Amino acid sequence: MASLSPSSILQFSTQYSLYSNCITSVAGLIGNTLNILVFTKLKLFRNNQCILYLTVESIFNFINGLTVIIVNIVSSVYGDSAINQSFIWCRLRYIIFPLTILVPTSMICFAACDQFFSTNYRLNLRQTCTFKLGRYLVFLSIFMSLSHTILFSFFTGIQPLIGCSIINPIWIEYATYFYYPILTGLFPIFITSLFSFLAYQNVRRVVRRQIPIERRRLDHQITAMVLTRAVCFVIFMLPYTIYRIYSININGKQIDMLRSAIERLIQTVFYSFLNLNSSFDFYLFFIISARYRRQVKYTLKKKYWRQIKNFSCCRQENQVCPEITRYSDEHIELE
Repeated sequence: MASLSPSSILQFSTQYSLYSNCITSVAGLIGNTLNILVFTKLKLFRNNQCILYLTVESIFNFINGLTVIIVNIVSSVYGDSAINQSFIWCRLRYIIFPLTILVPTSMICFAACDQFFSTNYRLNLRQTCTFKLGRYLVFLSIFMSLSHTILFSFFTGIQPLIGCSIINPIWIEYATYFYYPILTGLFPIFITSLFSFLAYQNVRRVVRRQIPIERRRLDHQITAMVLTRAVCFVIFMLPYTIYRIYSININGKQIDMLRSAIERLIQTVFYSFLNLNSSFDFYLFFIISARYRRQVKYTLKKKYWRQIKNFSCCRQENQVCPEITRYSDEHIELE
């Protein structure tokens, strides 16, 4: 059996990255678009702060998927070195990709916390979560994440064999002991897991309170969506977080070509897991929630398809059309 050469490993890594990331990114673009359409169109969701967090997450996941597709196209046309050895792209990479990770991560944490407070049996805790507070947290998260990523990009550079990486020793320590393990790793994983579980316990006891049945069903639906989203978040984020802590401590001058190629392959595989984390939301919600499946079908069929039909009818002049009775989705049960 012939031994693997660094060039063959790098070639397989490039092909795997191209096909896996393009497939997951295209699926993510479709899924996140559908999420945004459903969350923004149904009146049932419009003033719900937890849905606001999921909507913002879908928007930034969409940006992430679009960026991944562009990068893979450029890499396949101009070669992998055009991406790894470009100083401008190195700076942009540490702005765009961390931003599309930090904001969705914070939105998942906010959604989990919101479900815990909004389903709590104490009235004062339920009243703390408002739509106004949700918008404030969204804007604050985007501003802080953008400021952080711009500052982060100033301490990056090109290293031989490794490519784009952090070069400042102080920021390597910061990334090693805070950014990857805490800010984007263990802390959001812990917060999301804890508050999702507590929200699930609240929803199990919600039947004892005098709450309208439609609100009760909505609480059950959103809590199930957030809880399963938290589980997938942990599964997909943890391997990549562990690898990033390891990779930023590599001394590029002390590794050979074979080890560099193997580590590049491992990074590519773990990054595909991270890409799944930003592409799987819609399909996860669609699988675990029968109510969400009906809401998607209703939105596409009764909302957008009806608008297309009405637009085509309006272009036909002097035509007598029967009166169409319109029903608001606010009063549709959609169990």
